Amino acid sequence: MVWDVAVSKQDLFVDGDQALVSKVQCDGDLRANIEQAVAAIGGFERLVRPGDAILVKPNFNTADPPPASSDPAFVKQVVELLYEHGAGSVILGESSMFRLSTRDVLDTTGMLQAAKEAGARVVLFDEGEWMPVETGGRYLRKVSLARAGLEAEKIVYLPCLKTHRLADFTLSLKLAVGFVRPRDRVRMHMQRLRQKVADLNLAIRPDLIIMDGRKCFIKGGPDKGELREPNVILASGDRIAMDVECLRIIQGYPGHSLKGKPWDYPTIRLAAELGLGAAAEAEYRVVAGGDAKNRPDQGDAHP
Repeated sequence: MVWDVAVSKQDLFVDGDQALVSKVQCDGDLRANIEQAVAAIGGFERLVRPGDAILVKPNFNTADPPPASSDPAFVKQVVELLYEHGAGSVILGESSMFRLSTRDVLDTTGMLQAAKEAGARVVLFDEGEWMPVETGGRYLRKVSLARAGLEAEKIVYLPCLKTHRLADFTLSLKLAVGFVRPRDRVRMHMQRLRQKVADLNLAIRPDLIIMDGRKCFIKGGPDKGELREPNVILASGDRIAMDVECLRIIQGYPGHSLKGKPWDYPTIRLAAELGLGAAAEAEYRVVAGGDAKNRPDQGDAHP
């Protein structure tokens, strides 16, 4: 059986024909800042219907501290906010790098305990079933993905802000690699990784992305790198717009490793060609959290 990925999702967080990306400066109230970032693009109400089952996908490739891996406190706050806005169940799904046990990584970082406290059910992809998928892409035509991710009703990405030694950067587009079966993931990294990441995103799509940009790597990564602290949280429903804005944050620091223009990076360029999100500056808009006049209409945006 090959999984059918023909069903597409619409971006819930738009204003007219523009995708939205919010950027909120953190003031120490993590829960409030996350909610402000999402409110600025339309609010959790645009995503959550009463009783929804929502899969949250963080970044625990290793057990290294943030931004190498997600901050369990950040993930916990998002889970609690999803419940507060009506979710019936929240599943935390993850798979760490192929040489590591995801269960051990989540235990070491404190994520297992934080998930339990927040009421999230933990699904370890490497202990579950993998399904073959034909992506329709150019460089990654067939890959096996976690069944739990493919069956998820709605998905929230919680990526970290960082560079990557092999892929240039690892933000929202590359977070999809965590759904890939380990041996397929190894093959992806052998050649044309940047392009394969774009193709992979044809097969699985988040409904909402909340980027923890309080800390970032400006070179190195994904496990260790040169650290800076932008102290921001971003939210969007558009993976390309999100990643372009995050690249600009990293490139704002002297000594960064990202020398090209954001739109010229192979992953961004191919993702735009594949229609995965914004393809030009005019197709998205950055809004500041807390600025009511910049917020989109708060009406129901469910398809």
